[in-house]
Amino acid sequence: MGSDYTLSLAEIEERIAIVRDNIRQLTEQATAFSGAADEQRIADRIADQEDELQRLLTQRDEMTKQPAQPPSATRRQT
Repeated sequence: MGSDYTLSLAEIEERIAIVRDNIRQLTEQATAFSGAADEQRIADRIADQEDELQRLLTQRDEMTKQPAQPPSATRRQT
């Protein structure tokens, strides 16, 4: 689910909510289905969604980090 453009923080937050909901729905489906093929397919989809969630969380964390200003940058040179 990668993209070629930079997402805004609000778009990332929205996608995080969507992916979390997808994981919840897939988990519910996994409990309803029986059979190895169905379980493996759902497990693969859950893993894909968890990977996407981690990518989005990392992207959000990088966007919200405020770089610390070194003390010398805030002092005025005379």
